Amino acid sequence: MRRSNSDNSQHSQLLDPDDPTITGVRKKCLDDYDDEKRTALRQMDYRRRRKEKQKIKIEFNVTSIIHRHNFLLKLAKALMTFGAPSHRIESQLLAAARILEVDAEFIHLPSVIICSFGDNDTMTSETHFIKSGGGLSLGSLHKVHIIYRAVVHDEVSARKATEQLDELLSAKPLYPWWFRCILSFWLSVLICPLAFGGSFIDMGIAGCGAFVLCFLQLRVAAKSAMYANVFEITTAMLVSFTARGLSSIRSQIFCYTAVSSSAIIGILPGYLILSSSLELASKNIVCGSVKMVYALIYTLFLGFGLQIGSDLYLLFDPTARHHLTTLAADISTSATIVGTFAADNSTSGNSSLSSGLGPVYGTFTFTNNTNVMQTDIIGGCYRPKHFGWYLQPFPFWTQFLIVPLFSILSSLANLQPWRSKQLPVMVVISCASYASNKVANHYIFNRSDIVSAIGAFTVGLLGNVYSRKMGGTAFTSMVTGVLFLVPSGLSQAGGITADGSGVDIGSAMIAVTIGITVGLFMSQALVYMFGSRKNAAVFSF
Repeated sequence: MRRSNSDNSQHSQLLDPDDPTITGVRKKCLDDYDDEKRTALRQMDYRRRRKEKQKIKIEFNVTSIIHRHNFLLKLAKALMTFGAPSHRIESQLLAAARILEVDAEFIHLPSVIICSFGDNDTMTSETHFIKSGGGLSLGSLHKVHIIYRAVVHDEVSARKATEQLDELLSAKPLYPWWFRCILSFWLSVLICPLAFGGSFIDMGIAGCGAFVLCFLQLRVAAKSAMYANVFEITTAMLVSFTARGLSSIRSQIFCYTAVSSSAIIGILPGYLILSSSLELASKNIVCGSVKMVYALIYTLFLGFGLQIGSDLYLLFDPTARHHLTTLAADISTSATIVGTFAADNSTSGNSSLSSGLGPVYGTFTFTNNTNVMQTDIIGGCYRPKHFGWYLQPFPFWTQFLIVPLFSILSSLANLQPWRSKQLPVMVVISCASYASNKVANHYIFNRSDIVSAIGAFTVGLLGNVYSRKMGGTAFTSMVTGVLFLVPSGLSQAGGITADGSGVDIGSAMIAVTIGITVGLFMSQALVYMFGSRKNAAVFSF
């Protein structure tokens, strides 16, 4: 099968900084040490060759091109398994293929990479389908990046790099399932007062819900394909049913919005929507649109489960439904009436009605300024002043403690090693992300997309500067700060419950992620505009 050369379309691709078409550097050690031994054996006489063959016991028909092919296949599988930025995978594989002098083409589809290796001598090609799924694993992803850079910089052979990738792919998760459930508990506990105005009591309920949810995800849904299909709906229903039941207690000490939003924060498809929007912005239409549609349907499932759980409890407790309807009517401080306004007393000479203009027709809005109940609603939760401290929102100064702690736990939940040099960098960038988001929200109201864009711009600026000046990995150092923007942006959009409509949840997440996408690309363009290498960031967003 004859392969067409696609070099003419290189100008339309996003090239990697290590691509030899940019650097002009070619790999010197294409053959590893064992292949060099074989070449030396061919130059020996018969007796020395036979003696050497008996000593090393190696076959001559295994060539180095096979090791290079295997490395590219393992690299593609590792990048997908550990959650690499999908809009960069093709450019990284192409750069590795060119530096290894392998004639290869790559096509990335959702969960699949098609690798085609060509042979110009025989005019044939060999096609491989690499299928893999997985989540975000920051520690393993950083190791993959180190191996990738060692190969393209001619520091290690392809065979040894393949063995290292095999060890990474076959290794067990960094943390056991029970420790990840504990991390999920504390993440929901911390995000409850931070983003959704929860009280001290709400924190515990939200944390318990997140613990149960993480257990079902890691131990039940991962082993049962049948339950995995309804995992999102059932867990959202369970959380919403419990939160609505607790919020219906007469003392009103629990907040439905804070508990339900914080408990499901661990299964929000924030990273999925972010990667899809990045792919669409990178003109990767097929992969980006498929992921975007899946993420929106996934979000609608969550919204549907939250609504069903709430309505299911109200079905069993009509008193709570009546109380909820009455409370909504009491909170409303204005009424709009369409009709005619006519003055009963026309003795005033200055009145426009007595001047022959007649009655006034139109829409009239009457506002009741005597209702003080709305002043007790803080962040969607009922917080009257006579409640104790454990039922009130947290003071401002607690954010200086909660935000760094949440950033550390979020990095660990994404399988970042505890003893790593990048963990403090992740925390600093994440804290800067939240601070810029908070300041922007103070001056820009009801625009979660613009606020998220400002926060993402800060993250991208710090991450890319760290990568260029200190030689770190931009992507892994920025992930925690970017994912922090998703719950923060949703809290500014009315919370995850979004007034009970799944469509509103989807639109709110789209607005937040589009803002994040714009901010990341703007920061990247700014950093690399003033650099010596005017091309895309390696291993970045």
